[in-house]
Amino acid sequence: MRIKLQLPLFLLVCLQTFGQSNPLIVKDSLAQMAWVENQYANMSLQEKVGQLFMVSVASNQSKAATDKVKNLVEEQGIGGVIFLVGGPLRQAKLTNEYQSVSKVPLLIGSDAEWGMAMRLDSTYAFPWNMTLGAIRDSTIVEKVGNQIGKHAKRLGVHINFAPDLDVNNNPENPIIGNRSFGENPENVAKKGRAFVRGMEKAGVLTSGKHFPGHGDTATDSHKSLPIITSSVERLDSIELYPFKKTMEAGLSSTMVAHLEVPSLESREGHPSTLSKSIVTGVLKNQLGFKGLVITDALNMKAVSEFAPEGKVELEAFLAGNDLLLMPENVLKAKETFVQAYDEGLITEERLAESVKKILMAKYKVGLYDYKAVDLKNLYEDLNGLENDVIYEEAIEAAITVAKNNFSLMPIKKLDNKKIAYVHFGDDPGTTFHESMNKYYKVTHIKAKDIAQYKKELANYNLVIIGFHKDNSSPWKGYKFSKNELFWLEEISRLRTSNTILALFARPYALLDVLNFDTMDGVVVGYQNSKIAQEKVAEVIFGAIGATGKLPVSAHNEFPVGTGVDVEPIQRLGYSIPERVGMSSELLAEVDTLVQHGLDSLMFPGAQVLIARKGKVIYNKSFGHPTYNSEEKVTEESIYDLASLTKILSTLPMIMKMEEEGKIALNDTFKDLIPAYADTELKDVSVLKALSHYGRLPSWIAFYLDTLDKDRKPSTEFYSPNPSEAFPYKVAEHLYLTRAYKDSIYNRIGRQSLKSNRYRYSDVGYYVFKEYIEKTYSRPIDELVNEFLYRPMGLQRTTFNPLKKFPKTEIVPSEEDDYYRYQTVQGYVHDMGAAMQGGVGGHAGLFSTANEIAKIMQMYLQGGYYGGERFFNARTVKRFNTCYFCNKNVRRGVGFDKPQLEDSGPTCGCVSRKSFGHSGFTGTYTWADPDEEIVYVFLSNRTYPSATNTLLIKSGLRTRIQQAIYDSIIN
Repeated sequence: MRIKLQLPLFLLVCLQTFGQSNPLIVKDSLAQMAWVENQYANMSLQEKVGQLFMVSVASNQSKAATDKVKNLVEEQGIGGVIFLVGGPLRQAKLTNEYQSVSKVPLLIGSDAEWGMAMRLDSTYAFPWNMTLGAIRDSTIVEKVGNQIGKHAKRLGVHINFAPDLDVNNNPENPIIGNRSFGENPENVAKKGRAFVRGMEKAGVLTSGKHFPGHGDTATDSHKSLPIITSSVERLDSIELYPFKKTMEAGLSSTMVAHLEVPSLESREGHPSTLSKSIVTGVLKNQLGFKGLVITDALNMKAVSEFAPEGKVELEAFLAGNDLLLMPENVLKAKETFVQAYDEGLITEERLAESVKKILMAKYKVGLYDYKAVDLKNLYEDLNGLENDVIYEEAIEAAITVAKNNFSLMPIKKLDNKKIAYVHFGDDPGTTFHESMNKYYKVTHIKAKDIAQYKKELANYNLVIIGFHKDNSSPWKGYKFSKNELFWLEEISRLRTSNTILALFARPYALLDVLNFDTMDGVVVGYQNSKIAQEKVAEVIFGAIGATGKLPVSAHNEFPVGTGVDVEPIQRLGYSIPERVGMSSELLAEVDTLVQHGLDSLMFPGAQVLIARKGKVIYNKSFGHPTYNSEEKVTEESIYDLASLTKILSTLPMIMKMEEEGKIALNDTFKDLIPAYADTELKDVSVLKALSHYGRLPSWIAFYLDTLDKDRKPSTEFYSPNPSEAFPYKVAEHLYLTRAYKDSIYNRIGRQSLKSNRYRYSDVGYYVFKEYIEKTYSRPIDELVNEFLYRPMGLQRTTFNPLKKFPKTEIVPSEEDDYYRYQTVQGYVHDMGAAMQGGVGGHAGLFSTANEIAKIMQMYLQGGYYGGERFFNARTVKRFNTCYFCNKNVRRGVGFDKPQLEDSGPTCGCVSRKSFGHSGFTGTYTWADPDEEIVYVFLSNRTYPSATNTLLIKSGLRTRIQQAIYDSIIN
């Protein structure tokens, strides 16, 4: 026999509402109703009334205070607890303690509009609503809502009093502001719906607030009762619009604000929370909302002073509210409710309506099968790297370029820029400045007054002003000081420079700026978080684009919706592994491997960089410049690259010349150097030499012929001082005679070709250097700097680094006891390159991992980088081709390629399209177009002696490469 359960009409309606357009659909509605009816039937009047109250507690309060709440749970049967400030572990413990003594599981609430960090320490703060309001793609807002929901659920929170659906159309609003998605009702509704979808998918109840709209006021309802003077028509089209639309998306509850709204409530000074015409008439009847109706905190002065204790709660209930939040005196309120019930003022039907809705909400979040909060790994679960991924994605999508005269952003043509940074505001802008310096030298200018600013800035043609305000809460001050407003105007008027203002505060700060006529660029980052500073720098320099739109009117020149789309120009960005499908946990193996290298004395220090999909996701420095030095290797430490010079310096020039028709791959050495026409080298082609298939000798020890009988530099060839006759500086106080250059090329011409076809050789690069320099009548170091390094903004990539940098910034290569008899530091380690004044075609280049990665990324992008096309994509492909693989020669044209058999220059895990090179001093770089990976390893394994071959024998560099590929998340 089937029993038919008779359900009250209002509960059927509630079921339909909870199941309609709501991700938290209760699959077994009969089981839900049976649970609700059973709980209700077993409650006394006191317990039923107790369900209506949600009291507050802070996990950082004294035990006496928290025990007081425990007594309310155990003895008064209250329905829920809202946690205020404290810590996550303490809150979880209290939650478990309270739940253990509650007859009916408690509904746990929290104000976590931008994450649990709104209330708790040691938790994650996501972007504020104002920031999210700038995003065009609402699916990103949904991700944020979902992640906040996951955190709430992990902590045992069942209802998050979010999202804020207020339309903030008053810039002077002291309490909403950044908490609002903006001033456009449609945008607020769109973002609100997305946020609700995300949080409800996580299994957490949502609460739209502050009904009927707290945006159009300059009064803080925590302190007094704000008045909303809008007409019914305006309220309906603006303030109420987001609530109506979000209710359609499955909003679980609505929080009613403490407002005086004369157009909806005729009684003067009567708070909306206590107004039946607003709560029941408008919210429930006109808008048809069937979810939970919750009061804003009843201890706020806007309502608490309206009536005596207990009376306020009763008035709120009679107005139509279900859940009474943060009553001042629960005992007094309960007493008042029971008396009102006995007197018939509260009917059983009215009491059942609210209590059963509360019980339905409890069922909906799984409290019919309550489980305690798991305390294990709580901090880790709330602070995982997935938070940064979502935060970063949101900030990138929010950044808004409000003005961009002359398409100033992203900055192109770095070779003609001299950039200054000026810091405004009361919060640090260190990250912003450091992030910009990853792209180009940006000098921080400090001054006490405008006269000094003008003097200091006169030598710069681009000034970037960063306005940085406290990011700890959305209510912090956001305005410019009077001095800053004056300085901003005066600096932007400088005729010698363009000016960009980067705002790391709410957009309303721009309202105080007189005009923007002389300002060339304005970019709004909304917040001064580390990630926001990094991402604004990336927008300015073109690593990422900008698509955000102002969610509020920020100035007469910048109305709501303003936003200039800025396209990226494919400079490297910076992020975390998870953003590009890699695992930070698995990449920790790289740290382990490098540390093993240090512990095994393979090298004194190293830099390791990994980039994927155009983002540097690992850039670390290890150890020291020498085994005895106290200072540590940093990202700025400059290394001798040895043979990486071939693909980072000489090869780019050959590729350029090939495109210009100045050299061809089938040209021979006699074509490049006519004096070789009668030598064995005459028919060696460019293609074969670059592919190491030209039978050339591996290297020639030119320096040995310049030593005396004691194997010291002979005075015949060297002088301790420079002169016209001795121009080539080999090392400190050691200059080689000019005459020896001809000896180098004559000796090359006398070489015999070797019998075996494949032989790695430096010799061809002497020939290429000579041809390049004769073709352009300029030194190769000047040519490649002008063609490649300066346009790419490379600041620390250079030959002869001591001409630009102090010795302390350059890592030493060797304690030379066979040629130069001194510490080789800042001078090229390779003897042949040293004898050419430090500039060889095969060696001599110095750089950092970060700058090498930019060149490799340019190759990976088919010759394009930073808005500049250095090569045609087909040229890169032509040179990245193995022409003699059928001869068992793996090399490309200049580039090294993966092994054809078991062992070779890579881990064996890279694609055939990949390419790179290694260097004698312990350097290595590799790029893989298929996986979009760039890997750079720099060390000085030759210090103190080049006889140390532990790094080579260990295969450490390719073992690191294997670890990189193992960290890819499939």
